[in-house]
Amino acid sequence: MNSVRGHLPADDWIGAPLQDLDTPALLLDRSASDYNLQRMAEFFRGRGCQLRPHFKNHKCVTLARRQLDAGSAVGITCAKLGEAEVLADGGVGDVLIANQVVGSRKMARLAELARRIDLKVAVDDIRQAEAISQAAAATGATVGVLVEVDIGSARCGVAPGEPALELARRILPLAGLRFDGLQAYEGHAVYVNDPAQRERLVRQAFDQALQTRRLVEASGIEVRILSGGSSSTHQFTGTIEGVTEVQAGSYATMDWRYAEMLPDFKVALSVLARVISKRPGVAVLDVGLKGAGCEFGLPRIKDHPQAQIPSFVSEEHSIVCNAPDWKIGQAVELLPSHACTTCNLHRQIVVHEDRRVVDVWPIEGSGKLA
Repeated sequence: MNSVRGHLPADDWIGAPLQDLDTPALLLDRSASDYNLQRMAEFFRGRGCQLRPHFKNHKCVTLARRQLDAGSAVGITCAKLGEAEVLADGGVGDVLIANQVVGSRKMARLAELARRIDLKVAVDDIRQAEAISQAAAATGATVGVLVEVDIGSARCGVAPGEPALELARRILPLAGLRFDGLQAYEGHAVYVNDPAQRERLVRQAFDQALQTRRLVEASGIEVRILSGGSSSTHQFTGTIEGVTEVQAGSYATMDWRYAEMLPDFKVALSVLARVISKRPGVAVLDVGLKGAGCEFGLPRIKDHPQAQIPSFVSEEHSIVCNAPDWKIGQAVELLPSHACTTCNLHRQIVVHEDRRVVDVWPIEGSGKLA
């Protein structure tokens, strides 16, 4: 019998109606998610650019494998070394850690992981590369390296052009490393609501990445990979010649914030809560900051647009104004504004169709901060 950490055996939930579940519970509409997976895979089918779905969105190995099985994918992206380890444990053999990894203990883990799978990691400083090289060479491992180029996000990344080329040149002779190419993330464009403005920002940003690619290749260094992008920019980034991978993630679950920018995809993720207190026009639900991400806006109530959560500051509760005539104990679904942090707060996803449980998937990557 399958079991999920600290919860009822999964088999005991199969077939149960959603209203019978204990709350709070993280829900995934399987039909909606599958629709999204197929739609994204179809967009990339036959293109020179392929998908590398981002694990940080849901952190669930089962869902990552479904993304790969949908097609048009070359591997999985993740944000943390711990996420890469659970992906490897789950049988995923090609993983890009799209962040910098530092620290001596992490170097040992990274080198060991690279002996098991095709592992790639982003760097933006030669000291990062040298540390990885030392650990990899000591264990006989090979780690693929992408030089991250800052194309406007102002987070990580070396400057485009000559600084990126210089870093690539210094990486080439390092033992245990394989220079695979470049990474560039147009994060400053991801949440721009207007599609035309979003496309303009994406193309301006990737002009810098493409110029850098041409410069590196002109020096005689092969650039096999130029990886970047997101769900909300895939339709632009994925059509730019010279970009080889798009790291889309949120399309698998779709919070309401992403749905505003991708109306052709379906919201699949929600949090089931329950009314625990009631007075005229106001209801209190049994979920708060510990159960739903709210970085990009307050949670919304599914199927009840008039009901509003005016603030979301309590750990355990949500106060709903303009509430319908709900009864104490009634189940209600919240739509979070940020699926990634919501999934990180839970240890399992209850998968449903036609409002009945069809499966329970562990979220193996939740809490993997390192």
